[in-house]
Amino acid sequence: MRQKIYAGHAVRRLREKLGLKQSELAQRLAVSPSYINQIESNQRPLTASILIAISRTFAVDITSFGAEDLDRLVADLRETAADPLFKDLDLGLQDMKAVANLSPAFAHAFLRMHVALRRTAEWRASLDDMLTAGVTPGADEAKLIPYEEVRDFFHYIDNYVDPLDRAAEQAASSLGILEGADPAAAFAAHLARRHNVQVEVGPADPDAPLSRFDPRLRRLVLSGVLSAPTRAFRIAATIAQLEHGALVEDTVASGAFRSQTATEICRLALHNYFAGALMLPYRHFHDLARRLRHDLDRLVLETGASLEQVCHRLSTLQRPGAKGVPFYFAKVDRAGNITKRHSATRFQFARHGGACAAWNVHEAFEMPGRTLVQVGEMPDGARYICLARAVVSPSLRHGQPSRAYAFGLGCEVAFAHDIVYADGLDLKAAPVAKLGVSCRICPRRDCDLRAFPPLDREIRIDENVRDIVPFTIS
Repeated sequence: MRQKIYAGHAVRRLREKLGLKQSELAQRLAVSPSYINQIESNQRPLTASILIAISRTFAVDITSFGAEDLDRLVADLRETAADPLFKDLDLGLQDMKAVANLSPAFAHAFLRMHVALRRTAEWRASLDDMLTAGVTPGADEAKLIPYEEVRDFFHYIDNYVDPLDRAAEQAASSLGILEGADPAAAFAAHLARRHNVQVEVGPADPDAPLSRFDPRLRRLVLSGVLSAPTRAFRIAATIAQLEHGALVEDTVASGAFRSQTATEICRLALHNYFAGALMLPYRHFHDLARRLRHDLDRLVLETGASLEQVCHRLSTLQRPGAKGVPFYFAKVDRAGNITKRHSATRFQFARHGGACAAWNVHEAFEMPGRTLVQVGEMPDGARYICLARAVVSPSLRHGQPSRAYAFGLGCEVAFAHDIVYADGLDLKAAPVAKLGVSCRICPRRDCDLRAFPPLDREIRIDENVRDIVPFTIS
């Protein structure tokens, strides 16, 4: 049964944008004013007929009225509410759903304020060490981390930027990428022909920058240590920088970032977004992924892209009217830090702290190059087919440690028939890993892998009884 859509905030925002009263909107949609009032106050869900009427009357994309972003927002609010600061307020799940539904802008403001508050607390806790070391603390230390701000921006737009994606698809067609042209050669020839920029491959010097663009000399120098897919990617990012500044700046402006650093990080991220979309054009890659049933090895082989580029691109296939399978994608290092995360699903990543120890991305480091398959269940009952694979980048010189990352990719079990990795997997009888967002908010009371107790629950200690986890959760 499909989830009912309560999107009163979206209807209200559309009405206010159009400068209409509730009675005027009701007249345009041929319904009663009281019905519009009930929709905007989330007393009634949006029906298919109302969605279609809104789409036809105002030329609005009805996929923007979906509930996925609200699910994500509620999960983030729940994690934030677990902070001991709010312990005496008894913030319940229904409270969070009400805020997310009625005023998502306020909910986002609350989340942003909480992150800034955490940063301030961390900064104050480090004052003694800073003063002892002779460092003068500055107010900038307490600001919201720019990377977190940009990460949240992409998180709430489903990691899909329509204008850039379509511009990249059009460029890929004109450059012959869809006909099998070598990406790096085609991109380099385009830069030379249109911008008089020469692409050079330098020596394999581990101390040199991976890429350096000199606008004055019109020269892009790529390190010789880069793989072929990465070289093509860096050239494509330069094309975005030279040709699509207006689209990039419009998207950056929509983020309303609080610092120049966050603005610059987002700008670079959008250049990279365009590069990935240029290398793997939307409809071509969407159809290929469907045909190959998302076989990662086949997709790497047929596109010439890297495994990371393929996984990342799969998580961006959220074009209205032509959506792919909704995937989450994460890149995790050996320490468990999530260095990259995107989710077009209800699967949630921790905003603070480490990832769930039961998630198979951690196990992947023990078997690099092998794709691990896991059926995982989140606390909300949603089950996922979780794929994990570790890759190791060799060291560039003696004594330098190799870099290892694990990629996590997954979708809800409802899409199992679209995933080759689900073949032969008995979804009714297969072992199910009980996953959580992070220990700090996980409600599970029987997890042997729990690192520390949840912040929103009381715990009990019995000095006469010792188990794997030395406490019980009330």
